Amino acid sequence: MSYPGYPPQAGGYPPQAGGYPQQPGAYPPQAGGYPPQAGGYPPQAGGYPPQAGGYPPQAGGYPQQAGGSYPPQAGGYPAGAGGYPAQGGGYPAQAGGFPGQAGGYQPQAGAGGYPSMPPAGEATCHYWLFSKSSRGFIVIVLCLRFSPPPVLNVCRIAVADPLRDVEVLRKAMKGFGTNESAIIELLGNRSMKQRVPLVAAYKTTYGKDLFKDLKSELTGNFENLVIATLMKPSAFDAAELREAIKGAGTDEACLIEILSSRTNAEIGEINQVYKTEYGKPLEDAISNDTSGHFRRLLVSLCQGNRDERENVDVALAKQDAQKLHAAGENKVGTDESQFNAILCARSVPHLRTVFHEYQQMCGRDIVKSICREMSGNVESGMVAVVKCIRNTPAYFAERLHKAMQGAGTKDRTLIRIMVSRSEKDMLDIRQEYLKNYQKSLYTHISGDTSGDYQKLLLKLCGGSD
Repeated sequence: MSYPGYPPQAGGYPPQAGGYPQQPGAYPPQAGGYPPQAGGYPPQAGGYPPQAGGYPPQAGGYPQQAGGSYPPQAGGYPAGAGGYPAQGGGYPAQAGGFPGQAGGYQPQAGAGGYPSMPPAGEATCHYWLFSKSSRGFIVIVLCLRFSPPPVLNVCRIAVADPLRDVEVLRKAMKGFGTNESAIIELLGNRSMKQRVPLVAAYKTTYGKDLFKDLKSELTGNFENLVIATLMKPSAFDAAELREAIKGAGTDEACLIEILSSRTNAEIGEINQVYKTEYGKPLEDAISNDTSGHFRRLLVSLCQGNRDERENVDVALAKQDAQKLHAAGENKVGTDESQFNAILCARSVPHLRTVFHEYQQMCGRDIVKSICREMSGNVESGMVAVVKCIRNTPAYFAERLHKAMQGAGTKDRTLIRIMVSRSEKDMLDIRQEYLKNYQKSLYTHISGDTSGDYQKLLLKLCGGSD
């Protein structure tokens, strides 16, 4: 079983002997490659130009150059009589010809090159398409530019076939024993959008429930992690909230973590899934399990009605900073409702400005003021909301560090954050972790976990720093 999870078939993918091998030194392929046709474009030793006996030039076609050679002359593409004028910095043929070979195609810098290097802050993606014609092969380069570039925190394959993926999972579980390595390689190299459809594809193909089969084959934290990677984010969050509420005791930190870090749309989906799966609204479940100002904070957050506008009114931000100061430091007692109203309703950019204005006005950080004025769960909840709004990656880095430091590991927290953030801001979390704790997240996970559980966590982490 090899990456990315598809077993190599005889003569299939990757290419076997006699397939379409890349030959060192030149294009087209040599004997044994993509078969040359009788009388077609014969392979020449050392280069591309058609030699005597090759494909004859047609009347009115592109003029043959002296010596019968095709390669561009110094300075760019040669201008034939009436042909295409030479461009400065054009598309020079590299030694070795075909792109991807040593000395092959490299993007040229400078105006007029093909393609030019992307400006700073942009990413360029090349796709090579091959088409066969009577004159040989035509290589078409599609150059796609993204600005800003898409954030891909973990290496994933671009295209995956759910039917082939579930075949890999089935083979990994079928028979005596389980091939955990195949499961890790497949799930660790798929995005969330590629993993979630596997549940339906598995049932379609084999008439069985993938979750049940995995639970019958796996155990412990590795089982929990594998199941989490296959769940829709909203379903996973709803399940985590349910687990935090049900039974004796409440995991208040989990409730705050999820509700303070999700968007309005994500919270709306969580509410729908929770009611469908567990038969009651999330708000009711929270109200029945919490109390006081902490309950009000959670109920406000689970509405999913935060202002999401990007523009900031500095004058309004100063007014909000004054209100927070008047409700806390400048008042006998604390008006928690005022903190609740501002922290749960205002937009993230606006609140960051409010925190800055508060610091300028009072000479004290908003977190320190909350800790001075509040206590218990409402203090922890308000502080978590502020930290998540101010710097979300730093907040999750702190949560991960607390989950792994000291005796024992809070595996549920570790799994939840690694799965939910692996494709959102894991690179930023890793940077904050290294900056704040002088140790890479990858190294800490390696030292605090083991076995297959560790291997899949490290896949989600994406690498060391």
